[in-house]
Amino acid sequence: MTVERLIRIIAGGFILISLLLAWAYNDATLNEPTWLWFTAFVGANLFQSGFTRWCLMEQILKKLGVKCGCDDDV
Repeated sequence: MTVERLIRIIAGGFILISLLLAWAYNDATLNEPTWLWFTAFVGANLFQSGFTRWCLMEQILKKLGVKCGCDDDV
């Protein structure tokens, strides 16, 4: 598995977990969107990395020895 694929899996997992937490602890009413700030944080980081080509999770995974999939088609 490549760094790029892992980043998307991890980000998707974070978003799903944060939405689950919002549903469980905020009763899905959105009156107190405390866990939704976590979703906003992940989304903002994904957004900025699309422009800057810098992602903290990518740097961490590379240091852990995960190979870069730069030559992959998808």
